[in-house]
Amino acid sequence: MGFELKKVEKNIATIEFNIPSGEFKDAVTKAYKKNAYRFNIPGFRKGKAPLKIIQRYYGEGIFYEDAIDAIFPEKYEEAVKETNIEPIDQPTIDIVQIGEDMDLILKAEVAVKPEVNLGEYKGIEVEKIEYNVTDEDVESELNKMRERNARLVSADDRPIQEGDNVIIDFEGFINNEPFEGGKAENYSLVIGSHTFIEGFEEQLIGKKQKETVDINVRFPDNYGTEDLAGKEAQFKVTIKEIKYKELPELDDEFAKDVSEFDTLEELKADIRKRLQEENENRAKNEFTDRVIQKVVDNATVDIPDVMIERELDSMERNVDMNLRYQGLTLDKYFEITGASKEEFRNNMRQDAYNNVKTSLVLEKIAEVENITVTNEEIDAEIENVSKGYQDTEKFKQSITEDYREYIKDNLVIRKTIDMLVDRAKPVEKILEGVEEK
Repeated sequence: MGFELKKVEKNIATIEFNIPSGEFKDAVTKAYKKNAYRFNIPGFRKGKAPLKIIQRYYGEGIFYEDAIDAIFPEKYEEAVKETNIEPIDQPTIDIVQIGEDMDLILKAEVAVKPEVNLGEYKGIEVEKIEYNVTDEDVESELNKMRERNARLVSADDRPIQEGDNVIIDFEGFINNEPFEGGKAENYSLVIGSHTFIEGFEEQLIGKKQKETVDINVRFPDNYGTEDLAGKEAQFKVTIKEIKYKELPELDDEFAKDVSEFDTLEELKADIRKRLQEENENRAKNEFTDRVIQKVVDNATVDIPDVMIERELDSMERNVDMNLRYQGLTLDKYFEITGASKEEFRNNMRQDAYNNVKTSLVLEKIAEVENITVTNEEIDAEIENVSKGYQDTEKFKQSITEDYREYIKDNLVIRKTIDMLVDRAKPVEKILEGVEEK
């Protein structure tokens, strides 16, 4: 066998390898042949010096590291397969014994997938909230539709009021000096939207079209631009237009304009139906989340730090990718917020722990319950995924075995969650109305 699993303790497996001297000697000879061209020994053409001569000049162990690098991976892979350990990191290697005409003895330590101790997960009682649609919910949706279909009407004959849409030119000054980014023309601003610094919009209320007014504000201490943070500023503002929203009447004509329905009552019925479907999906998703959380809370597992760090790496990459879609980078985000990378990761650490524990618990339940998927189910899922691509055939041809394995794992977890939800006992609770949501 050539190896022995010494122990598995605190998620660290220790394996000792005993490689016969002859096998190690052959590995040293191969390392010499591969690297001899690098050595220039007096009295020999470059790369032609015998092994013993090179060892005399540079030491007996000159090729030991290369020999170990060549011989260890195969031995390690064999040990992993035969001991059924599940490494989650690269092993660290210590040399116990090495030398000419001696067996090579190595000790490898590697973090392994932790053992999960499942608690109760079958038939657990979990709160299930049912959200009922009220008349107020329907009215709220109708008002949103009115807002979206409102028209702007000129209000040049009266002063600015809360909710007005104004067009302004402005320029900002600090100590009577203009500052970068403090000037704009034909800027559209909704009064009360709190788009500007606190106090800016409020000081425009009561002013009239064509007026030029001075507005005094103070930038917040935590303002994104360091040069402006905490500074007193004055803005010269010229009011060019004042408009207000005119909402359409709620009647059959409105229903015809904004939908395929002929009457307001039909539109209301459709809104109620849509909201009820959304509520049912919300209730289902929340119930599923509560089932998973309770199952995970009932289980215990000692998670190695390396798994948490890798999950944090993945979460960090996802945040960086999302920021790039918005024209930012993670470094720029740190600069704007004043947060450090360490603070950023620490803030996500609990979520990373929860993610890892959830995955481990669901995998363990799938194993215990012997939940499997067929090749037909994998093919069907790939077919479904391919519909999101323009060239479905090209996508299917690009599928690798690793991707099939990824699909398989996802389907197993999905089946496991479905099983847990089906067996759970819902404790019903009904909520009504917008406020309770």
